[in-house]
Amino acid sequence: MATYKGIKGFSIQNLSADPSNLIEGEMWYNSTSGVWKVEEATAAGAWATGGNLATARYHLAGAGTQTAGLAFGGTPPTTAATEEYDGSAWTAGGNLATAKLGLGGAGIQTAGLAFGGGTPPTSPPNTTVTEEYDGSAWTGGGAMGTGRRYLAGCGIQTAGLAIGGLIGPPQSTATEEYDGSAWTAGGSLATARHALVGAGIQTAALAFGGVSPPPVVLTNTEEYDGSSWTAGGSMNTAKAYSAGAGLQTTGLSFGGTGAAPAYSRLTATEEYDGTSWTTSPASLSTARESLAGCGTKASALAFGGQTATPSPTAATEEWTGAGAAVTKTITTS
Repeated sequence: MATYKGIKGFSIQNLSADPSNLIEGEMWYNSTSGVWKVEEATAAGAWATGGNLATARYHLAGAGTQTAGLAFGGTPPTTAATEEYDGSAWTAGGNLATAKLGLGGAGIQTAGLAFGGGTPPTSPPNTTVTEEYDGSAWTGGGAMGTGRRYLAGCGIQTAGLAIGGLIGPPQSTATEEYDGSAWTAGGSLATARHALVGAGIQTAALAFGGVSPPPVVLTNTEEYDGSSWTAGGSMNTAKAYSAGAGLQTTGLSFGGTGAAPAYSRLTATEEYDGTSWTTSPASLSTARESLAGCGTKASALAFGGQTATPSPTAATEEWTGAGAAVTKTITTS
């Protein structure tokens, strides 16, 4: 009879603990638990429950990764609160200098960027304030050229992008680029909109969804090359006040508000390959709009938002994309 060693040229390892730095197809016997295990790639993406925010809120912003996330701003009431995620729980970080909602976010947990947003009850409610996070405290950055709320953001602290938004009431097509100290004008969106989502980097960004006059909830996607926007593939579901993650060629969209007349809170997840969107069979557990997101198409985070009640939620969900490596127990019968 053929043996595993005879076929593969080596024996299956007998280990007291699961190894690290696994590769797909690797197999071993865990002598402590008494089971056979194998490393496999996930066939489809899935959402799992994460640790709740300390402060339930919506119209907040996010930055970072699934294991080092950042949540800041939001309402109600309009807050300056910042929280940091370590892959399982949120803890308090340094407060924003200016409490705001509907703001843009970019960067990572130790080098975050917050810009624009609304500061009710002041009039006009829009702000041009920019703040930079160092992992513990926020400090002032260069002011935006145009104050706006419900805008999108992406990029990093030294190369950020502010996209669209609501000037009040007109929607904006404006794009601004940040160099770590000052904002300069970039190419305009083809479609004026607010409540949209941004993903990617300053020279290869993605803008999708949102609200355009009169109002219409959009499926439109646009791609930025560092100077101008061009049309991308349309989303399968019209969305506003949704969230996203990833890059221009590997984007992720989740949650939000659907089209008129229902404007239903959504659980839908879609994935972008640089050309077209595909609806994932996996949906958020909590239907919500005005949430925040961060991370990548393979490993993302969704947090906060407003449910259909309507009420703010503290719920956090963690996304594992298709193709990610997972450890499976081999069962026999």
